[in-house]
Parts: sequence; structure tokens; C-alpha cells
Amino acid sequence: MLSSELVQVTFDKIMQTRTYTVVILGAEGKRFAIYTDPSIGRTLQMYLTGAEKIRPLTHDLIDSIFQGYNVRIKQVVINDIQDTVYFARLYLEQHHDNIRHIMEIDARPSDCITLALMNNVPVYCTREVLEKTVPIEE
Repeated sequence: MLSSELVQVTFDKIMQTRTYTVVILGAEGKRFAIYTDPSIGRTLQMYLTGAEKIRPLTHDLIDSIFQGYNVRIKQVVINDIQDTVYFARLYLEQHHDNIRHIMEIDARPSDCITLALMNNVPVYCTREVLEKTVPIEE
């Protein structure tokens, strides 16, 4: 990714319908929406409310694998928007033999946001993405 100014994004709220989920994010006084599948919304709601899960979900599995390999999520960057589709990168860090490895993984923003909320890590977007987003009102 080319060098670009990052703006920290805050998670505002989630709205759910039968056909889609809206994740509302905010940055610098601007709020914008990312639309995703309803199953992602239910998963996010479970993590946000601390609901009991009978079996581990996919994000739990990913998180357990990261922990097993001493991989830490450093940050999430929403780095592009094309039409109404957002793109994100998941930044991972691993220390091995006194060497610090940083990995950058292409991932859906909804998955990245879920992992970020689970691990209390920051979510950013590029200045360019923030300028392209359509602001939403309450």
C-alpha cells in the first residue's frame, strides 16, 4: 500500500434487517455505513453483547490460531472503496527468534472489524477512503 494518512475510526452501532447488516463507523465527526451479510451482523452482535456460544465461531477459530502461533493483531486499515464495496487490510505481528514479522492480509472489513473488537485493536481508514464515503445522518 502506498503511504497514506490514516484516520482512526470508531465503531458506532450496528443495525440489522433480514437481508443485510449496516455497521456504522465514525471518524472526524463523519459517520458512514458499511453494508454486510446478516450473518456477520449476528456474529458482531454476539461479540458486542458477550453472548454465550455453544461452539466456537469462525472468528474464534481464527483468533485461537493467532494465539497458538503468537500472532497479534496490530491494526485494521480500511484502505479502499469501489462503488459501495469497502476493502480492508489486517496487520498482524509475530515475534520469532528475536525477529519481528509484520504481515498484511487482505480481508473483508466486516471480518476485520469483528477481530478488532474481539482483540481491542484500533481500526483506521485512509484519508482518501474517508473523503469518498457518503456521510449518514441519524
